[in-house]
Amino acid sequence: MRKLGIVIIILGIVLTIFSGISFQREETLVEAGDLELTMEEEESVNWPQWAGIAAIAGGVIILLVGSRKK
Repeated sequence: MRKLGIVIIILGIVLTIFSGISFQREETLVEAGDLELTMEEEESVNWPQWAGIAAIAGGVIILLVGSRKK
């Protein structure tokens, strides 16, 4: 239980620091023989900051519950 709590706290810290990720996706629009037209699109995935804070709180709760059972 203790390892799980630590992993969740670390994940929560990362989620709080980074509010999202962005990446580029290449899409082929037209392909005719040797001619190929492509378009690069920037996609982003965002999550709310409260999700990271909730993960940190959940990890702390797991640590506390795991330490009381011993």
